[in-house]
Amino acid sequence: MNKFSLPLLSSVAVLFAIGLLMVFNTTSADVLNRRLDIHTHHALIKQFVYALLSLLAAAGIWMLGYRHLIQLSPALYILCFVLLLLVFVPGIGGRTNGASRWIHLGPITFQPSEFVKTCIPLFYLYALFSREKPYCFKSFAILMGVLALPLLLILVEPDNGTAVIILMTIVVLFFLTRIRWTYWALPLLVIILVGVGFALRMEHVADRINIYLHPEADLLGKGHQPYQAKIAAGSGQLYGKGVGESLQKLNYLPEARSDYIAAIYAEEFGYLGMLFLVLLYMLIAFFGFQIANRSLDREGFYLAASMTFLVSFQGFLNLGIVSGMLPSKGTNLPFFSQGGSSLLTNAIAVTIILNVAKFSSKKKMA
Repeated sequence: MNKFSLPLLSSVAVLFAIGLLMVFNTTSADVLNRRLDIHTHHALIKQFVYALLSLLAAAGIWMLGYRHLIQLSPALYILCFVLLLLVFVPGIGGRTNGASRWIHLGPITFQPSEFVKTCIPLFYLYALFSREKPYCFKSFAILMGVLALPLLLILVEPDNGTAVIILMTIVVLFFLTRIRWTYWALPLLVIILVGVGFALRMEHVADRINIYLHPEADLLGKGHQPYQAKIAAGSGQLYGKGVGESLQKLNYLPEARSDYIAAIYAEEFGYLGMLFLVLLYMLIAFFGFQIANRSLDREGFYLAASMTFLVSFQGFLNLGIVSGMLPSKGTNLPFFSQGGSSLLTNAIAVTIILNVAKFSSKKKMA
């Protein structure tokens, strides 16, 4: 591996370690306040199990290699599409808070849309490199139609945050692979305008925009979470209240261990702690893009760059939401929030980046 692999892996490990502390911290507070009828270590153990599954998946991808993964992407695409359909099947799919995003198989629960985040870039690169001639508008439009199918299902769930993340990753790939902007920029603009028009007609989207602009207008409803997150982040001040000293995790801030875990972290570790957290994500982005830039083949460059963007953009979205700069989208903080599907997906993304680094180093030595 090249010189950026170990720093990248170290940054991820530090993030995960701090995240484990915060998951245990916030969940144990819920248990002690009798909000959760589980053991205080339940969430910590669960996150460890997800981490072990992520390591197994990472080991498989490491041995397989990113080139073979690209070749397998059509089968992975079909699998993800079927899983997205299953979330709407009664008895298999689960509906929580008005959204159908999860599949329940006994004790196992996972979110298929998370895996689409890595599957779409792989399938796009497979389609790109399997053609001998450059894309004309017709063939490109067909490809976009195929890529749009899982996005439509994700929007129907609804999971607008995941759809935005996938769409932005695809746009980044358009830039990197130098697709003519007339092929995608104008159609994308039309799709966005139409999508915004439909979204504004959806009650939950209009509510989120209103809450984003005026969270204090609904403090007993949907404005409660972003408002309490601001209180948590602001009360940490420069140095924070100390580990375990958060007050907002005591029944005040819902979903404290998932979407809004960074707010509790800011309360306990303060502004300096948040600077360190942001620095870790910046280091992941820097090392990931350095690995992509040093790749010796186009597949490795495009894949490492898109996976780096995927992880970094999710971090940017979550921290923007917690700080109140962006409207709530239900986006996890990579390697930090509780969530098995998110942890598994981001572990796969980082493993792909490291595998690109490994292949490039071997080729240089040869």
